[in-house]
Amino acid sequence: MGVQVEFNSEFALRNIAEFKAGGGKKEECIPEKLENNKVYDFLKEGQRNYWLLGEIPLVETKGNQRLSRPIASVEIIESTHFLLDGKPYTKGKYKVVEAFDPKDSKVHFEACTRI
Repeated sequence: MGVQVEFNSEFALRNIAEFKAGGGKKEECIPEKLENNKVYDFLKEGQRNYWLLGEIPLVETKGNQRLSRPIASVEIIESTHFLLDGKPYTKGKYKVVEAFDPKDSKVHFEACTRI
């Protein structure tokens, strides 16, 4: 038996509409308005590892590993693994470096590198 750990090169959260419809917790979702330099809490199911030494893209997950283009550049500033009802979770805090204009088609990341 091994240890199941996921390494994420992007930071994927759900649309806030899912929380408002009664699905999931607020910390699992992208806030309605992302503000530059603001720190937000997050919660992800599973034992996840994120790069802590720089910016990573924040994307919206639509389920089944379907992800949007980056909607912001964020820095994970705290990440903790814990058990809840016998299941592993990752919680922490992220800081928005820059929220991107959704109408702008500019490329902001090339793989994990901020452009």
